[in-house]
Amino acid sequence: MSATALPLRAFRHLRALKIGPQRAALTVFAIRVGAAGFAYGAQVLAARMMGWDAYGIFASVWVWTAMLGHTLTLGLSQGACRFVPGDQAQGDLDLARGYIRAGALVTGGAALAIAGLGAALLMLEPDLFAPAYWAPIAVALGVMPLFALQDYLEGVARSQNWVGLAIAPPYLLRQTLMMGCMIAAILLGAPPRAEVAMACMLIAAAGATGLQAALLAARLRRSLPAGPHRYRWRAWLGTSLPIAAIDLANAGFTFVDVIVLGALVSPAEVGVYFAATRIQQFVVFVHYAVSAATLQRYSAAQAQANRFLLAELVRRQGRMTAAATLVVGGAILAVSPLLLAMFGPGLGASVPILCILIAGSVGASLFGPGEDLLTMLGGERLCAGITVGSLVAAAGLCLALVPAFGTLGAAMAVALATMGRAALLARAAGRIHGLPTPVWATGMAR
Repeated sequence: MSATALPLRAFRHLRALKIGPQRAALTVFAIRVGAAGFAYGAQVLAARMMGWDAYGIFASVWVWTAMLGHTLTLGLSQGACRFVPGDQAQGDLDLARGYIRAGALVTGGAALAIAGLGAALLMLEPDLFAPAYWAPIAVALGVMPLFALQDYLEGVARSQNWVGLAIAPPYLLRQTLMMGCMIAAILLGAPPRAEVAMACMLIAAAGATGLQAALLAARLRRSLPAGPHRYRWRAWLGTSLPIAAIDLANAGFTFVDVIVLGALVSPAEVGVYFAATRIQQFVVFVHYAVSAATLQRYSAAQAQANRFLLAELVRRQGRMTAAATLVVGGAILAVSPLLLAMFGPGLGASVPILCILIAGSVGASLFGPGEDLLTMLGGERLCAGITVGSLVAAAGLCLALVPAFGTLGAAMAVALATMGRAALLARAAGRIHGLPTPVWATGMAR
């Protein structure tokens, strides 16, 4: 199809497409890589300061904190990228304002309720946890609501294509503050315990969340005129709750290997494996960056019934993600011995683990943005089912392979499940929306 055959609006969107998403993706990736550098430094400091046993305790508590905290938006963070741009594209600003307010209230209420339940459980049933975990868990209960609120703020900022405001506070500022707090704790002679590291994260999360909330509120007042609020609770929650299940399953999918290892091997082995996963996150950032730049554009294109733009977005996102994942993965493997050595001696055995994890990420990237299409355009329930099923498969594979292969078995389990999930999501997205997502697909959208 030639450019002259396109409607003027589609042509303008296509011209913006050539620069907008790529530039936004590069911005997000640069911020995430910078943040990962600070996060990596903080993890190295924590490991060096605490030793592998205490670091393993911190890693286990951190995994659960991140997994639950990022899920307590009840899917409303991702829902903001789906509903708010569509409402704005159709001129329904009352609904857009209503969603932003409702999402903040529900996210805050749900996060505080879960934190309160956790505190009650810790006090009433302390025998559920080993004594070494009590203090870190108590601090983590204060971190979870902040994570949830910041996740929601990120979703609202992404819905407006404000990628810098969306990504920099949670991933750059928070990690910078975390590292600064860790250094200050060391200089002040804090005891080398997991609760000290969690307290540093609490301070960092509070500062970054407060600043992001203030900046986002000021910017929304300028771009979204004041006016009435309308609410569609059933539609919003009916879509967002399955997305919440996807988020929870995704978080579980990210950390299932660490969780299973925590039950089967020593805290020191968990710490060593967790160090390798922190390096692998640099590769995962590629998909996150491209998705953050493109996700909300699917919703706007769908609202405008622009199928050509949708197909072009899918094609560009898939190819960009796969190529960048391969390049970044190769670069990380090349410098992995140096990165692992920063944690301490004796981590050379983690290089094969890292190779397997990166191979899983590269293989999954070849299947394209199936999950993004299902969550933005419809099919979130099927996406949730596939993700939960893949999580169960990953856990089963970990339980089967870890006793025989140790930490290497956990990496193999996650890599296999990651690629299988990506293939199933690509097939589901193609069947429901008629948009082929794998990088080798050449057919146009139906």
